[in-house]
Amino acid sequence: MTTEQLRARFLAEGLFTPGDVTLVHSHEDRIVIGGASPGDGTLELPCPAELRAEYFLERRELGVVNVGTPGTVTVDGAAYDLGPKECLYAGRGSREVTFTGGPFYLVSTAAHADHPTAKAGLADAEPVHLGGREGSNERTIYKYIHAKGIQSAQLVLGVTVLAAGSMWNTMPCHTHERRTEVYFYFDLPEDQRIVHLMGRSDETRNLIVADRQAVISPCWSVHCGFGTRNYSFVWAMGGENQAYDDMEQVAIGAMR
Repeated sequence: MTTEQLRARFLAEGLFTPGDVTLVHSHEDRIVIGGASPGDGTLELPCPAELRAEYFLERRELGVVNVGTPGTVTVDGAAYDLGPKECLYAGRGSREVTFTGGPFYLVSTAAHADHPTAKAGLADAEPVHLGGREGSNERTIYKYIHAKGIQSAQLVLGVTVLAAGSMWNTMPCHTHERRTEVYFYFDLPEDQRIVHLMGRSDETRNLIVADRQAVISPCWSVHCGFGTRNYSFVWAMGGENQAYDDMEQVAIGAMR
């Protein structure tokens, strides 16, 4: 694929339009991603015709991460205040979801079971500290929706925060033969960029990614990247299982 073809197929740009909810429907494990930018008003989660559903969460579940200023997500009349990088899960059968403040990043997968709405902040997550300064990859992974955290049907989601002076994420890299993963990059200055690697391990490609853009990484593709400065990203997965460590590691020396 050319750079233009890669970007058209796997890069989600323009997710945040002031006063609107923007959604991208991927055929990779039927994942839907999007952005809600309420501004000074309130936005309701729409139900696109492509879902062929009465309401968005009729057969789906939803993960919401605040990627801006403090805001509120209301699910069927219950309001949940979310600070920056905090997460809310809304389960299958939730009929009405509205947003104020934020903006908010959205990830949705198909659901085969009902789970209750739940909120988690950085203090509630299961933090994992990885890397170090010598490898320019000192980072903290906050797990939100996973087998030992917020329960879901198939969605797995968390936030990774890179320390100042660190640039690399997810290195050594890996693939997920049983899941699709989406990387959503944020907390990056407007004039800085991420180089996101993808493709097969022996024939890699790259995408140049700006703040608040997402890369859809299919099961056969590696996913890792580095930035021109430190940043944060939301990682989210959907597929056959929820085992966080179910991955095929790729040695650094084996990449081409």
